[in-house]
Amino acid sequence: MKRMKLGYFLTGFGHHVASCRHPETQKQGSMDLNNIIKQAKIAEHAKFDFLFMSDTLYLDKKTHPDAFTSPEPISFMSIIATHTKHLGLVVTGSTTYSEPFHLARVYASLDHYSNGRAGWNIVTSGISDTAKNFNGQTNIDHDLRYDQADEFLDVTKQLWDSWRDVSPEKIHEAGGFYNVREPKPIHFKGQFYSVRGPLNIEESPQRYPLLVQAGSSKKGTEFASKHAEVVFTAQNDINDAIQFSNQLKAQTKIQRGDDQDVVIMPGIFPVIGSTREEAEARFQELQDLIVPEVGLDLLSSYLGDADLTGYALDTPFDQIEIDGGDNIQSRVDLIKATAKKNQSTLEDIMKFVAGARGHHIIIGTAEDVADRMETWFTQGAADGFNIMPPLNPTQFDLFVNEVVPILQKRGLVQTEYNKGTLREKLGLKQAVHI
Repeated sequence: MKRMKLGYFLTGFGHHVASCRHPETQKQGSMDLNNIIKQAKIAEHAKFDFLFMSDTLYLDKKTHPDAFTSPEPISFMSIIATHTKHLGLVVTGSTTYSEPFHLARVYASLDHYSNGRAGWNIVTSGISDTAKNFNGQTNIDHDLRYDQADEFLDVTKQLWDSWRDVSPEKIHEAGGFYNVREPKPIHFKGQFYSVRGPLNIEESPQRYPLLVQAGSSKKGTEFASKHAEVVFTAQNDINDAIQFSNQLKAQTKIQRGDDQDVVIMPGIFPVIGSTREEAEARFQELQDLIVPEVGLDLLSSYLGDADLTGYALDTPFDQIEIDGGDNIQSRVDLIKATAKKNQSTLEDIMKFVAGARGHHIIIGTAEDVADRMETWFTQGAADGFNIMPPLNPTQFDLFVNEVVPILQKRGLVQTEYNKGTLREKLGLKQAVHI
């Protein structure tokens, strides 16, 4: 029987933009290593499929407060690997501001450290200011970033494959390479990269880390259909989500020419109370903590650094000029569609984006949250969900203690982990050599 997959999108304070101002939040946020390890253990005890860490390569006034100060995620996940046994460890790595050899090596290392539980969330870094930290002034064009990412994946896969059919024991016994062709150099030369290889770490338990991608633009979905095994997405309407899922899965079958499936996991932002009224009050409490200037700066960053300073908060959103630039196009389209559907003002959209960054908000009791998740799952809008609690630890604990048991009782999520690697636990095929 097909089951719902659960990921926990880790933050320090919480996903709500004002969570750091709430009296119940974790005071040190993501810099409190002991609390983060504790959350990872709680997620594993609740039988989440994986823990997910995002990454930010820039810092300015538009940065989400949870990312003002945050550890480098791959090394952080390496520490968490030593405190967990079954939980998948999915971590973000940028193809725009990294090199294939480096990321191939660090993800292979994480897969070794965790005995086959590593996942790579492949991003192309859509925030333009990131370039200024990497010898550039402007970001690479949106579509060109995906062309670069496509070649990046080709290189990393060839580097992982450079240890194909190689016995490290024989190399050690020989005191050096026992065959000049093993491990094999890849001698890759393309439009963006020139890499000799081979990789200097042996094949990891999964061969490749689980490949994850986030983004719903046309170019992003083309990339996902070719490479991704899990896709994170932001969807608010169930019909839109069903359409996205059907189209991406059909495109995946065409691209890969086999029966490999892709697991689609929208982000959800659950605000839980013992009653719906209490949940609404808890959400409003967080919304009231939003500093308007912070919310507008964050919204501006999602809209290609649009200038919002000259608009009153009660301005109808459809009257605001938006370019979108080279930012995350799917997120810009989602914001526009939400504003049009709800006839929103600038303040409405500012709070919508600042609160949950465009992800699906569910406000209600634990039963309400479980019901919504079940409906989306059974109707084909999602194969699982990336859980984004607005406030840590309060809302995270409520989801774990109240929603997960309901889902388990209904037979929707796992109560025990399967044996094997992260792919095997998710019911996906083992990675094959290219």
